[in-house]
Amino acid sequence: MTIDPTTSATSFMQLVTSGEIQKAYDIYVGDSFIHHNVYYPGDRESLLTAMIENHEQFPNKILEIKRTIAENNLVAVHSLIKLDAEHEGVAAVHIFRFENHQIVELWDMTQAIDSDSPNENGLI
Repeated sequence: MTIDPTTSATSFMQLVTSGEIQKAYDIYVGDSFIHHNVYYPGDRESLLTAMIENHEQFPNKILEIKRTIAENNLVAVHSLIKLDAEHEGVAAVHIFRFENHQIVELWDMTQAIDSDSPNENGLI
């Protein structure tokens, strides 16, 4: 059976958004995982804790995956993330690096949706 990293990346994000963060880590994240989120220390446990705390603060988060791009062991996921149904949301790009079918590195970038932007094409 071939494990598709694109499916793993999107499944990871869907589990995290739904609050099943520990399950997402248990299934998809390698022990040597590091990340590049500038708001937290770069180790596995720090981001796990931050994700759990974020879900507790925003339990009604909505994830809309718009596109994925895969190349070798990298998967980029472009999405819209809303804190709840009323929130305008943020455009996000998550880049996952895989080794042995596990996520071992993550970069994430977000930008708030600006409804007053002069660009009619938007971020999504």
